[in-house]
Amino acid sequence: MAFTLKERQLIGIHGLLPPTVLTQEVQVQRVMNSIKVKPNDLERFIYLMSLQDRNEKLFYRVIQDHLEELMPIIYTPVVGLAGLFISIYDKGNVKSILRSWPEIDVKAIVFTDGERILGLGDLGCYGMGIPVGKLSLYTACAGVKPSQCLPVMLDVGTDNKELLDDPFYIGIRRPRERGPAYDELIEEFMQAVVERYGETTLMQFEDFGNRNAFRLLDKFRNRFCTFNDDIQGTAGVTVAGLLGAMRITKKSLADNVFLFQGAGEAAIGIANLIVSALMEEGLAESDARKKVWLVDSKGLVVNNRSKGGINEHKQPFAHDHKYIPTLAEAVKVIKPTAIIGVAAISRAFTKEIIEDMARINENPIIFALSNPTAKSECTFEEAYQYTNGKCIFASGSPFPPITKKDGSQIIPGQGNNAYIFPGVALGVIAAASKTIPESTFLIAAKSLANQVTDEDLKQGRVYPPLTDIRKVSRKIAIDVADYSYNIHLSNRLPRPANTAELIDSFIYSTDYESFVPHTYEWPSL
Repeated sequence: MAFTLKERQLIGIHGLLPPTVLTQEVQVQRVMNSIKVKPNDLERFIYLMSLQDRNEKLFYRVIQDHLEELMPIIYTPVVGLAGLFISIYDKGNVKSILRSWPEIDVKAIVFTDGERILGLGDLGCYGMGIPVGKLSLYTACAGVKPSQCLPVMLDVGTDNKELLDDPFYIGIRRPRERGPAYDELIEEFMQAVVERYGETTLMQFEDFGNRNAFRLLDKFRNRFCTFNDDIQGTAGVTVAGLLGAMRITKKSLADNVFLFQGAGEAAIGIANLIVSALMEEGLAESDARKKVWLVDSKGLVVNNRSKGGINEHKQPFAHDHKYIPTLAEAVKVIKPTAIIGVAAISRAFTKEIIEDMARINENPIIFALSNPTAKSECTFEEAYQYTNGKCIFASGSPFPPITKKDGSQIIPGQGNNAYIFPGVALGVIAAASKTIPESTFLIAAKSLANQVTDEDLKQGRVYPPLTDIRKVSRKIAIDVADYSYNIHLSNRLPRPANTAELIDSFIYSTDYESFVPHTYEWPSL
């Protein structure tokens, strides 16, 4: 109903629609009204996917205008099957499968093997919903063109017995491949992408299990334009939040001690980026690592720990210290200025721990980053109450604000990866970067932190409002592209005189495009 009268006449639909011409703004409101009467999020998701199929521009305009409300709905692990499926049995034929995808100008690929989906574990082929959702956020948050995005599911089997026994399961029915064939499939896939779409095609690893995530990133990061959002995107948004917190505490990062609940992909990614930031402040790497401590399921990660041992990726953060079995005891002994939860253990930050943090610090930094809300280490209300309002808080899931006695509100920061990965992707695509070094995510973190206003900090935020995410992502993209040119990783030459104009040329517009020269209005009666 946004077609003008002249357009309706030209394409032969005049009279087949009611006479009113609706603006896109009115259409957005009609869509939101329809969404709100749906009984549950699954029905809302189905409705939105139907909208995407029939009116792509309106779909992204709706998501863009109502991102905070709709992000949890479109980013779902169990629905959304539009993408490319490559199974372990396709090894040797990946090139031909890529040729089946109708778009030839692909710039960004998000791919998963479905092993570690959103804290839900091994969802096998149902993991396709994650790349679909991630790429929707590429477009909604940063304006990456949807036609240039490709979601891929690498189906190597599943160890989820419930799925294997389900007659309606859509994936291959076999245990996960964990031998050489697995690595061969990943290698073949990435080589095939380069051959089909070019060496600057962005390939994002998503929701791979710990056993593969670190080693695959290390294996491919210097050969392809690739990154792992669970490791590096999470790191970028967390370090940005910590940089924002420093403006409240009036300290440098080097004045802090960081204690993690968790030692998986997210924790190690954040820890490594903190070390990079500390080294930029002038610390030696060994001294920087001494500022970071990890607690895993077996207790404090220390050298010569007899209980549980130490995995290779944790070893750089294993210190010479007596073993401590619990997080609560570690807080008392280590006396951190910041605790960061990324282990998806609900209420891991107990009343005792939060109160101890308040006793140790004037403004304790409490980042409860695990998703979904049910897995959060504590709520904003708990952190605020047990620290008498002194805490600097951020979470992975949204929490409501707290209204103070004077009527003002304290708004918790939400450390969502969507602040980082869409802007990084847009900058990398625009600059046609050959690879994505770790330092890129420190650039992105600083760019995000610099966009937090003094007013945001007064309200308790260490991130800008999510409603500003398009503007935030654009600035991150500009900074990332500039950095790529500065370190000679860009393939788009010569370097443009104005990076902002380059970025803007790659941004997808949700505006309708008229195919007639002038809008025709109804004549006056």
